[in-house]
Amino acid sequence: MGSWMLALAAGAFCIGMTEFLPMGLLPDIAHSLHASIPATGNLVTVYALGVVIGGPLVVALTIRLPRKATLLGLMGVFVLGNALCALAPDYGMLAAARVFTALSHGSFFGIGAVVALHLAPPGQSSRALALMFTGLTLANVLGVPLGTLLGQLTDWRMPFWTVSACGVLALLAVWRFIPDLSHMPKPDLRAELRAVTRPAVLLAMAITVIGFGGVFTVFTYITPILQDQSGLTPHAVSAMLVALGIAATIGLNIGGKLADWKLMPTIALSLIGMAVMSALFSWTMSATWPALVTVFIWAVASFAVGPGLQTNAMQRAGDSPLMASTVNQSAFNLGNAGGAFLGGAVIHFELGLPAVALAGTAVALCGLALTLHSMRGG
Repeated sequence: MGSWMLALAAGAFCIGMTEFLPMGLLPDIAHSLHASIPATGNLVTVYALGVVIGGPLVVALTIRLPRKATLLGLMGVFVLGNALCALAPDYGMLAAARVFTALSHGSFFGIGAVVALHLAPPGQSSRALALMFTGLTLANVLGVPLGTLLGQLTDWRMPFWTVSACGVLALLAVWRFIPDLSHMPKPDLRAELRAVTRPAVLLAMAITVIGFGGVFTVFTYITPILQDQSGLTPHAVSAMLVALGIAATIGLNIGGKLADWKLMPTIALSLIGMAVMSALFSWTMSATWPALVTVFIWAVASFAVGPGLQTNAMQRAGDSPLMASTVNQSAFNLGNAGGAFLGGAVIHFELGLPAVALAGTAVALCGLALTLHSMRGG
């Protein structure tokens, strides 16, 4: 694909790592800033809200600017935002810095996806998106645990400084390797807004919300499942998270290649795989080795759906894919939050951890139903 793809993946890795970075540092942040654990947990929530609201707003404000310059500006916001997080003297300032940082998230992925499709060789658009999303997946599975470890060894501010420094490197990579994109046609805001409200585009985003919600219904609670049900030690769980990162990367690249061949059947097949493997995991999670094999295959099948979901939203928008690409990032975040909420509700009502996997199956089947409806021309 070329160095430009590595630059986009590097930006995706940095931005993806920031979103969930506070999760492993909640006690340290709460103690340092004299806040409660639930309030500190809301640092993830306010970031997600910043992505959902800020992404489309930033794209609307920058729509006539050159794409490369906008990507550089967004990485600058990211670097500054994380530095402000590291310097925050109290909870309110940290929350505000998180919202500011989130402004770069949805718009970077939205614009980056459009740039990737523009630069990708013919017939490899979904594969290009898969490579960019690999950075995001590795951030969630590898970057966040490493950030947590760094914070535990030093203090909670050091991971934010580190991510900010990584952002500088990603910014330099974008500046050096993304080619001049001044020849790309300038989008029209009215056309973009009309495109994003088309029924077919809204249906595509609904598939994204529900389809990816099935992933995070299970994935959010994978650590307690592997510890409490499968009998893994904390160190073994960390090693398994690395393995799941590898599985997710395999799934993304398989999904990207298949989506370039047959888009909607690939989404449907991935959701079927997710549903089947989630149901099987509810049965095997109490036995260590069967659980590990099952969850590895589940991760391959589940993350394979990602590139197709992004390509679907952009294709449905026709000649005006920028806003649809960005709003679909909000849809991914809503899916993350909704899946986490559903899994948490299952645990709250004491239905048991195997029921979390069954809830993931139910969500995946709902996504499959919407996909089949879309394939029939709905």
